[in-house]
Order: sequence, then C-alpha cells, then structure tokens
Amino acid sequence: MSAIPTYQHWRLEADSDQVLWLYFDKKNATVNTFDRAVMEELSQIVTWLASAHEYKGVIVASAKKQGFIAGADISQFSQFKDIAQATELVKRGQHIFDQVAALKIPTVAMIEGFCLGGGLEFALACRYRVAEDGAKTRLGLPEIKVGIHPGWGGSIRLPKLIGAPQALNMILSGHTVSAKAAAKLGFVDAAVPKRHLIYAAKHYVLQPPAPHQAAWWQQLTNKQPARMLLAPWIRKKLRAKADPAHYPAPYALLDNWERYGVDGQVAMDREAASCGRLFFSDTAQNLVRIFFLQERLKGLAKEVQFNPRHVHVVGGGTMGGDIAAWCALRGFTVTLQDLQPRFIAPAMQRAHALFKEKLKEAYLVRQAMDRLVPDLHGDGIRRADVIIEAVVEDLKIKQSIFKSLESQAKPTAILATNTSSIPLDEINVVLQAPQRLVGIHFFNPVAKMPLVEVVQGQKTDQQVVEKAAVFVRKIDRLPLPVKSSPGFLVNRILMPYLMEAMALYEEGVPAPVIDKAMVEFGMPMGPITLADYVGLDVCLSVAKYFSNYFHTPVPEKLLAMVEQKKLGKKSGEGFYQYDKKGKKIKEKEATSTKPLEEISERLVLCMLNESFACLREGVVADADLLDAGMIFGTGFAPFRGGPIHYAKTQGIHELYQQFVKQQEQRGDKVTPPVAWEEVV
Repeated sequence: MSAIPTYQHWRLEADSDQVLWLYFDKKNATVNTFDRAVMEELSQIVTWLASAHEYKGVIVASAKKQGFIAGADISQFSQFKDIAQATELVKRGQHIFDQVAALKIPTVAMIEGFCLGGGLEFALACRYRVAEDGAKTRLGLPEIKVGIHPGWGGSIRLPKLIGAPQALNMILSGHTVSAKAAAKLGFVDAAVPKRHLIYAAKHYVLQPPAPHQAAWWQQLTNKQPARMLLAPWIRKKLRAKADPAHYPAPYALLDNWERYGVDGQVAMDREAASCGRLFFSDTAQNLVRIFFLQERLKGLAKEVQFNPRHVHVVGGGTMGGDIAAWCALRGFTVTLQDLQPRFIAPAMQRAHALFKEKLKEAYLVRQAMDRLVPDLHGDGIRRADVIIEAVVEDLKIKQSIFKSLESQAKPTAILATNTSSIPLDEINVVLQAPQRLVGIHFFNPVAKMPLVEVVQGQKTDQQVVEKAAVFVRKIDRLPLPVKSSPGFLVNRILMPYLMEAMALYEEGVPAPVIDKAMVEFGMPMGPITLADYVGLDVCLSVAKYFSNYFHTPVPEKLLAMVEQKKLGKKSGEGFYQYDKKGKKIKEKEATSTKPLEEISERLVLCMLNESFACLREGVVADADLLDAGMIFGTGFAPFRGGPIHYAKTQGIHELYQQFVKQQEQRGDKVTPPVAWEEVV
C-alpha cells in the first residue's frame, strides 16, 4: 500500500475500511477558503487519488470548528492584473474540479455548517453530498452578492443536477438553503442528524448507489427550446429587482445559460470568460469592498470576553417587541416588560410569526416562544445581563425608566437605550453611574435590517461600548460605533434627505417621480415611500427634534398630513394610499418637467453634505465606517460603495461645487464651514 502524502492545507487519512478521509484544514486560518495554494495542493491530491486503487473511496470533510468551506478567498480578487489573467485562473479552478468529478472511486462531500460559493462548487464536483441537518448548515452560491457569478462550474453543474428553474432561482438571488431544503431540491443526497453524519458518508462509499440525476422534465428545462422560453421570463423578473446597468452579473449568467446551456466545454469556457470580465466591473469592485467593510464590523470587539444570556426589554411596542423577539430567536432568554398585557400581546403574536418563518420546525418555534417571557412587573431586571429600553422618544420618560432600572439591575448589566435621536448625555444625567449607559439602536424592521448603532456618550465607559458591540454580534447583527449626537449617524444623514424630498414635493414634483429618480440612482426604495413606511408622525417628531439642534425648517406639508391623520402605510394613507394588507395602491403614472437626474443629484448632494458634516464632527471614526453604516442601515446603493466612496469616485471637489451652486440658486446660506475635500 503506497504511503499517504502530506500537505500544508489538507490532511489525508485512511480508516480500517480502506476509506480515505480528506480533511480541509487551511493553515493559519479559522475558516476554510480556497486560494491559489490550496487549489494547487488539491490538484496534487486528486492526481494521487486517481492512482490510489487500493482505497474504496474518499470522504471530504472540514477539520475546522466552523463550517465546511466558505468559498474563494475574496482578498485574492484584488490581485488579478487583467481580465485575461482572471479568466485563466478561473479556468484553472474549473479544471481542478473537473479532475475531482472524473475520479473513478466514489467521492463524498461531508458537509457540516456553511458550504458556500466555491465550497458548494467543489461539493457539486463530488459524486455524492451528505449534510448535517442542523440550523448552522447553509448551502448556496452567493457570488452574485459580490458582483460576479459562479465560475468553477457551479452555474453548469447545479442546473444539470436539479433543473434550470430551481438552480437559477438560487444562483441569481444568491440565497442559501438548509440541508433539508437542499436534499428536497436534489443537490444533497442525504440530510441527517450530526450523530449519523459519518455513517451516512461512509454508506455512500461502501455501498454506492447510482448518483443523483435530474428527472426527465428537469433535464428538458436545460434544452434549447425551454431555454428560449424561460430566459425572457426570468430576465423580466430580474429587471423588477435589479437594474442590469447597476448589477450586470445575474444578466451575464442568464445570457450564458440561454445561449450555451449546460453541456460541453463551451458552456464552461463561457462561464470562465464571463466571470473574468465581471471581476473588473465597478460593481464587483464596490461589492467586494462592501464585503470587507462588513467583515470589519463583524470583527469589532472580537477579543472582548462577554457572554450575556438574559436580555430584558422595556417597551412592548413595535421596536421593543421586535427587538425582544429577535434576541429570543438568536437563543437568549428574554423578558419583555410593559405596563399592561394588551401592550405585550401583539408583540408575542409577531414573535410567533417570526419564529415560524425562520425556524420552520414546530418544536423549535415552541422553544423560542418559551425563551420569550412577558414580564409586567419587571422581574427580569435583576437577572438580566443586557437591559434595553425601547419606549417613546420622550426624554423625561426615558430618564424615569433608567433611574428605576439602575436601582434594580446587576452592577455588571449593560444599560442600553434604543433611542433613535436623543443624545445619551441628556438621558444619563439621572444615573448614579452615567458611564453605564450605552445606545444600542436598532432599525425597523428589526428582523431585516442588519445594522445596529452602538452609541457612546461623553461619559460612556469604553468597556461598556465594547461589550455592547459583542452583544450585537451575538444576535447576528453588525455593530457600528457612533458618537452620541443628534440623530447619531444614519438618521442624521437620512432626515435631511427625506426633508429635501418633501421640499421637492412642495415645489410640485410628484411623489412617484421623486421616488423613481432615487430608485434609478440605486436606492432600494424612494424617499417618499420610505417616509410613508417609517410613519409620517415619526418623521415629524424627528424633524422637529432636529430643527431644535440644526435650525432646519419642518415641511408644512408634513405638518398638515400628520394633523389630518395621514400617517403613511400604517394609517392607510400618506403620500400614497395603501390597501388593508398594507400594499401600495397603484396610481396613474406621474410625470414632471424636472429631469430625473436633476432630482437625484439634488437629493444625493444633500445626503453627501450631511455625510461630510458627520465626518467633520467625528460622529464615526472614518469614512469607511460611514459608508458601511449607510449601506447596511439604509441600503444606500451598494454598487456605488457608500456615500463617501461615491463622492471620491465622482470627484469630491466637483460635487461640492455643484452643491454650493444649488444652495446659492435657492438663496440658502451655504453650509458647511469647510469644503468637503478638506474633511477626508
């Protein structure tokens, strides 16, 4: 029996059944990712396996604590010199995975935890796939989210295995699925509990069944007649979600599939060529940048030791109830306090709906509901590690609550406010230990918005801030450290933008035209629709609050609409009308003599001015954090890389001059006191 070779990033072992185990254990890394060195070693291993006839098969597993394979090492994307080199390296990856697929012995990917991007492409090149059916196992091809598409055969093998409609739905959206869902779709052969995982993997080596194949009707979906019918329909659905000018990758992949299908070398060549080009698109460059911004936020306070178990939330309204539900979903024991049961009951109903949507299994939903406890008398305060106040934006009420909380809470408990605009140093004056108060500011809807502002007042202890950031990561959210000042970061930039949109409306520009201008710029929704969704009463409250600090006018139209109880989506009427289910009622198409570009330019310049003001005042530590905050907190056009990055690419000086010109034309006093380019 030939000696088993050794490698830096992989480990080969043989068991008593003559089954080889190939463990991926990337050197000096906590997570397995593919880079050039890893791939070249894999090629050597596959060459050796091709002649290792004495073994019955090989099972590929991860030696890491976290996950199977996270995909390609994205940091390598920036090392490509040109499109030709990028394409060649993609082709090299395809060739190595083709070597895996061509092995005569059975190959099994034993998946536990995440299996993403290149990791799933590798698994698809294996003959069989078994996966642990726990909550942490997620499989997908999310390359679209960084501006490219699968390049190592994923866009060929997945449609071939499960049919085009299901495969393209996964690839074009970048969505991940559970092990059970993957097994149901057909690209995982068995989804089993952890205790059965090794047994299942060995079964496919020792008693190998016929490999999974697409059903006849699934195979038909990849044939040319079906492609000609399906592609225009899929393209139309895509256009409703993503502009091809902003996000070219899904359209490039769809074009490849439509023209070349999933058979033959030409399909692989087109996949590689398309991927090579996309690496150098502005969209991919910016989305990769955003990926690293996200990683930076995830890494904040990484070394800080804090293991909270119990969260107490004061306020059972929409925000408080949803914060409590999210914390319970993420495994915390949560007590939810309000004055009467009728205030807590709707929050419990929403929590149940959230758990059903996210957890699926009835027993998991029951466990989550058991973790969320109504608490009228505040019994949870004394046991809580994190206490979050989420009541109305009224300074006196908040001060009263925190005075009471401080007298009951453990000395080690974090005292946090979810205030969206009130500076912490106005709240903490009633505390014996004002350094304990920190802001943990969520955005609505809590279950969908990934960003949480961690707000530091002048007296807030740095350790408290760091512990708050750790807590935010433990509930799977992105912490953004901000200085306590009116509106903090996101609302500080967002409110002038919304007020400017309302000023345009008062000047006679129809709401749908304003919204269309910003959607075409790349925002997920227009500012007028956003105001309706937030609630016009909330907008008015924050606008009045801001006017006290910044002496900005409150739009007359906004005042009038709130007086008339036209509060937006929640009341059925605001700038738009809504049906009983909260869906916007379609109106006749509106037109305006003002060009869309002129509208978007005015609104974006307003947003940029406030962004540079926040940098100048040190609301966030640097421009990258500001960009991250606006992308993850408002959905600021991701393909543009954030407000400051956008200004840099367009020319800060030129944009500033445009802003000054606009201000002068309107007869407004030009702010800021210094030009934008002097801030960065």
